[in-house]
Amino acid sequence: MKETCVPTGISVKATGFGHTLSLIGGKYKMIILYWLSENKIMRHNELKRSIGTIPFKTLSIMLKELEQDGLIVRKEYPQVPPKVEYSLSDRGHSLIPILDMMCEWGEQNADLDLCTTEE
Repeated sequence: MKETCVPTGISVKATGFGHTLSLIGGKYKMIILYWLSENKIMRHNELKRSIGTIPFKTLSIMLKELEQDGLIVRKEYPQVPPKVEYSLSDRGHSLIPILDMMCEWGEQNADLDLCTTEE
């Protein structure tokens, strides 16, 4: 019998499933990871323009969290004006196949509108 990812009686946070969600959860983290996987190296303003709807401060917070979690690498160049580039770490690259599968699932199921009911 296959062991469940979220066993009964155990906090979701204490599982691998919960850990993964804590790293990529939120409105923008997966989008940031995807842009970095597609472009290899990006600067803050490039990410901001690419995402479009993300506030400057929110992007800064998300980048700091992703860096703290070891999913992205921040490289700062000592020059005036300061130059900072972001890229995926090896750990971040390991998440991309999971995000690809989520994308494929979404494309296959996007036409199924299960949230609406006819009265």
